[in-house]
Amino acid sequence: MGSQVAVSFLTNLAKAAFGLGVSATVLSSSLYTVDGGERAVLFDRFRGVLDQTVGEGTHFLIPILQRPHIFDIRTKPHTFSSVSGTKDLQMVNLTLRVLSRPEVSRLPTIFQTLGLEYDDKVLPSIGNEVLKAVVAQFNADQLLTERPQVSALVRDSLIKRARDFNIELDDVAITHLSYGMEFSRAVEAKQVAQQEAERSKFVVMKADQERRAAVIRAEGESEAAQLISDATAKAGMGLIELRRIEASREVAATLARSPNVAYLPGGQSMLFNLNAGR
Repeated sequence: MGSQVAVSFLTNLAKAAFGLGVSATVLSSSLYTVDGGERAVLFDRFRGVLDQTVGEGTHFLIPILQRPHIFDIRTKPHTFSSVSGTKDLQMVNLTLRVLSRPEVSRLPTIFQTLGLEYDDKVLPSIGNEVLKAVVAQFNADQLLTERPQVSALVRDSLIKRARDFNIELDDVAITHLSYGMEFSRAVEAKQVAQQEAERSKFVVMKADQERRAAVIRAEGESEAAQLISDATAKAGMGLIELRRIEASREVAATLARSPNVAYLPGGQSMLFNLNAGR
């Protein structure tokens, strides 16, 4: 009798434990949690994707019939590069960085049309499309001189294009811009040509200044000669003799200061001077 009671008790205990386990499993599968910065979209086996987006917190669902799909709605950065042709047929390498997030009210539509990896499917393609369309409107040098206008046009066009896919862009920026090797060589050759042109211009200006200086010098010498001629005509040859004496005096003074130079008068006067010394 006691053994039957024990067996019955153990059986009831096993049934209770089994029931508790099944209940816990059912309860666990009936709950799901949406963390901060996330939203959930429910898929129902009978009704399909539900139109209402589920917010943060712990929520109930019908096990097996319903399944949650979690979306991260926080702003995420995306970077992609594009090789585009300019208006003057130059190739330009551009790198674009965007900050994107999904439109929360349109998450069911995004899930139906694009899935959870919506940003990787859409942003690179529309980014390349917009970059190529905008860059083709400018010459290669304008991408540098008019960069704010280019960035604004890329930003406005890309934001408008992303809204067609229910994606919001908080920021769009061109982070890198470089030209192809051919354009770089052309720019370098142009700079060298400009430097050569400036050098040639300087040489021409220098020659012109030297020519003007020579003309002014010749005019000055001509005026000086005219003044000397006028003075000679008025005062006779006395002025020329005076200048000759002054020049001879300067030469004599210079020779006198040099210890290695001796002055010997010409003719026989030297002998007369020696005899006179005796």
